[in-house]
Amino acid sequence: MTTEPNIFNISGWASPRGEAALSEVHRSVVLPSGRWRKFAAFLGPGYMVAVGYMDPGNWATSIAGGSKFGYTLLFVALVSNLMAIILQSLTARLAIGSGRDLAQACRDAFPKYISIPLWLLAELAIIATDIAEVIGTAIGLNLLFGIPLELGVIITALDVFLILWLQNKGFRWLEAFVVTLLLVIAVCFGLQIALANPDWGGVIRGFAPTVEIVKNPEMLYLALGILGATVMPHNLYLHSAIVQTRAYGDSLPEKRQALTYATIDSTVALMFALMINASILILAAASFHAVGQTDVVDLGQAHAILGPLLGAAIAPTLFAVSLLACGLNSTVTATLAGQAVMEGFLQIRLAPWLRRLITRAIAILPAAGVTIAYGSEGTGELLILTQVVLSLQLSFAVVPLVIFTSDRLKMGALRSPGWLIALSVLIALAIVVLNLKLLVDFFGLTG
Repeated sequence: MTTEPNIFNISGWASPRGEAALSEVHRSVVLPSGRWRKFAAFLGPGYMVAVGYMDPGNWATSIAGGSKFGYTLLFVALVSNLMAIILQSLTARLAIGSGRDLAQACRDAFPKYISIPLWLLAELAIIATDIAEVIGTAIGLNLLFGIPLELGVIITALDVFLILWLQNKGFRWLEAFVVTLLLVIAVCFGLQIALANPDWGGVIRGFAPTVEIVKNPEMLYLALGILGATVMPHNLYLHSAIVQTRAYGDSLPEKRQALTYATIDSTVALMFALMINASILILAAASFHAVGQTDVVDLGQAHAILGPLLGAAIAPTLFAVSLLACGLNSTVTATLAGQAVMEGFLQIRLAPWLRRLITRAIAILPAAGVTIAYGSEGTGELLILTQVVLSLQLSFAVVPLVIFTSDRLKMGALRSPGWLIALSVLIALAIVVLNLKLLVDFFGLTG
């Protein structure tokens, strides 16, 4: 096939792209002929990204919101997810249109005095994310098998070798592993929702907006926490790297088709993530809020009282299994995001096993230290801190993404259309304002 001239990597970028991040899997998924078979080959990256929208940090905020305010905050989960769908579509657009992932784009477009701080902030976000996943996995192991939290944190390091083994078999194997665990999570929550028998009328009303969210300071704080835990910066870096595992070609029609398929993939996957997040909140509302248990914020506490409240011995086991599956999935994707950020910003080329070991060790060391020193109470406080760190960093990933995808010099024919630019700017502004409010509230600067 004769390809059109490459109009994307032009003078809009300050420096050449260099070698792609995740180079060992870059363009490794060959696309078959036929529209439907090709579309099926694009399914996968969106589900890996969706993992970050249902990680243990989301569990903490959703359980707290459901137990305290019933179904009311379902509207916040919906709006947060719609924001995420737009932002993830922008990351696919950036990757396919420019051939760069978000980390590479920041490195190439900005001088070092801007790109290096952005890299440091991205690393902080990934460390915060990974700490939450490590703690969630350790709690899952503790609830299911009685493994001490300290040992559970160390065991999570083994997923480095799991990633290597699966990627050596092909990137599609890694995606299949993630999707399988997502299905396990969905089945577990489906069964728990059936046992909880929620008020479906209240569920439907919960997706409608209400001014009470803004008027009630405590509800607003939890709403902002749900936003901060839902729209996570590492997913923007990750998606822009792994969407390039598909060998979609270099012509403009091929890029347009790839963008369409990748956007459908991420949109459907994030709607699945919304279903899981909503299920967590619905379960908390139906199980805890309905009986006056309005102060459930700890994962272990939720696990302990689910059985007596639902009248089924299997309920706590389903909760623990889904938490463990969620933690395992999230550690896999956070590790890949760490690799993409390191390679994209710094162009560091290390052996794959060493890169992953470094990114995982950075997260495990503080998690293990806090767990050993303070036990489960310390891990709960650490989980809250990770969400604040993520909120602080989010704007520094979203704003460059919106700028890049709105720039015709950088994106050429795949620049965002006017309506998408307007919408993405509004989302970026909303995230900046709301997360600043979250930080102000958290640190008690309002007096």
